Amino acid sequence: MRPRRSSVHDAPGASPRGWATRPLAWAALAAALASAAPARSQPGAGGAGGPAADDAPPPPPAPAPMPTATERGGSVWASCAEHVPPGATRPQITEAFPRNGFSGYAAHLEITVAHGKGETVLPEGFKVQSDSDAARAIEKAGFVLPEADAGAGPTSTTTATDTGATTKLVIPFVPLPKEPGRSALLLPPVPIAVSRASGELVTVCTQPHEIVIEDPIANDRDPKVKPNPPPRPQREEWVLAKQLTVGILIGAALALIVGWLVWRWMRRPRVVAAPPPKLPWVAALEELEALRRSDLLGEGRTDEYFDRVSDCVRKYLGARYGFDGLETTSDEMRALLARVRPPVPVLTQIARFLASCDLVKFARLQPTEADCLTALDDGEIIVHRTMPPAARPGEGAGPGSSPAGREQTPARPSRAPEEAP
Repeated sequence: MRPRRSSVHDAPGASPRGWATRPLAWAALAAALASAAPARSQPGAGGAGGPAADDAPPPPPAPAPMPTATERGGSVWASCAEHVPPGATRPQITEAFPRNGFSGYAAHLEITVAHGKGETVLPEGFKVQSDSDAARAIEKAGFVLPEADAGAGPTSTTTATDTGATTKLVIPFVPLPKEPGRSALLLPPVPIAVSRASGELVTVCTQPHEIVIEDPIANDRDPKVKPNPPPRPQREEWVLAKQLTVGILIGAALALIVGWLVWRWMRRPRVVAAPPPKLPWVAALEELEALRRSDLLGEGRTDEYFDRVSDCVRKYLGARYGFDGLETTSDEMRALLARVRPPVPVLTQIARFLASCDLVKFARLQPTEADCLTALDDGEIIVHRTMPPAARPGEGAGPGSSPAGREQTPARPSRAPEEAP
């Protein structure tokens, strides 16, 4: 059997061999201290004796880009996929993004795009759907796009140049890091669409930008809770009031139109039914009777009396036989009455009456009272003798007669040769 080695020999100090290895251990420790001494002497290393020992820790490194591979040999970001059609030239863009910012405060990405005159930048506006890959990538990077309806949306300004046009875009991004304190965020590329004159779309991606985010209260030793901001007036669309107002206005307009139409209808010229005209012989007999009862003869106005009797008979004969008796001369009236069929019963008496009237009218004779009464009697006889048989008292009861009081159709003058009165 092999004898067991004593434990004393295993100790470093119990054997000459252990003491022999001690100088090597001290040499290794001295080399380590010598290599660590320069690091402790650097000001930014955070050593015990360096001036940077009391400074805040450096910001954490920005997260590494996370592209998504699409094909072998190339890659695109999850937030943007650049697309340039064949034959198209990639627009030149210039970008500016702040390096520092505060959490919750918008950081504006300023993009200047140089393009042709017939091209339009963001033809449909800057739109990022909340469920798209681009929106998820931007939110995962720690940024939020403010609502455009709140008044903090992107803005676009286009300026024409000699060679084309320049469009300046300002897109706000609100950094919201997940951890408090200082944070370093990386804004992923965002797509910028340019519509060419041919209708093709060119999609250009911006560069990723780093930004160091601080807490707004990082420099406050004892931050206090700030009170709520003062209330602001808010506009609310009152649909019911809007509809009622529109309805009232429309109703008022319709009421005015209806009222105007009713007013016009009330003021329209109304057709008044005229009383039926008197029969010619009735009107003539009433007029002659009124002359008989008048005071013209008592006042000595025989000429006026005679003229009124003549006009009454002339007007009756014209209405009875269908011509204008007041505008017809005596000769024309005799010729017209001679052509009437059946013949006028008192044509000779009518001729003598017209002759006496012409003698008084044209010879300037002053008729006497007896002449006036004779003319009045002759006029009544002419009217009674030329009345229709049905209108004569005591006549017209036969079966062939017309109803009493109804005027027969005036007999028209015939085309026969003129007969002598």
